[in-house]
Amino acid sequence: MIELQGIGRTYTRPTGEAVRALSDVSLRIDRGELVAVVGSSGSGKSTLMNVLGLLDRPSEGRYLLNGEDVSGLDVNRQARLRNAKIGFVFQTFHLLPRTSALENVELPLLYSDRASIKGLARRALESVGLADRIDHRPSELSGGQQQRVAIARALVNDPDLLLADEPTGNLDARSAGEVMDLFADLNKAGRTIVVVTHDASVAARCGRIARIEDGRIVEEKPEEAR
Repeated sequence: MIELQGIGRTYTRPTGEAVRALSDVSLRIDRGELVAVVGSSGSGKSTLMNVLGLLDRPSEGRYLLNGEDVSGLDVNRQARLRNAKIGFVFQTFHLLPRTSALENVELPLLYSDRASIKGLARRALESVGLADRIDHRPSELSGGQQQRVAIARALVNDPDLLLADEPTGNLDARSAGEVMDLFADLNKAGRTIVVVTHDASVAARCGRIARIEDGRIVEEKPEEAR
């Protein structure tokens, strides 16, 4: 489903200095995998997530998504593909504070090409166990519930790929476990999920670990080897 071939990403600072964030990254993720990308701060894992999510374009190399080279797509095509094929979950939830859970989940549907969107947001909330919280605003929900709203929002367009960037970083241990239980259930149902994390206990819940250091993938550990 995902194939990165020699991906590199270089940024230029205002001073003119070049910063190498990714170097010759090659990685394959098959449909239905649950993969953790781990690394220390500054290792390049967030840049890798941005490339995977079509939020950033690599400086070199090829990114194949479902067999299509998406490395050089223009901004508009990237945005359409991102909305249709990729769901995002972030550490800080990114929920609109003055709108209900249902309205937050409905937001991606405003840009959807679907012929009918009626009931999709409600069903997405039901799928994450929040059928009784659809009218609640974020301030009326616990951290774990807010993250589940964010997961429902990521799922509402039925994406091929779910990208989660430190999804448990703002949660207590119990809520973090519930979120990972939900990811495990989604993965068992066939969803492809990539989790960026620095938490070893979160990574241990994933089927495969790809470790990144200084912008390079240095280790891939399959579940059976752990």
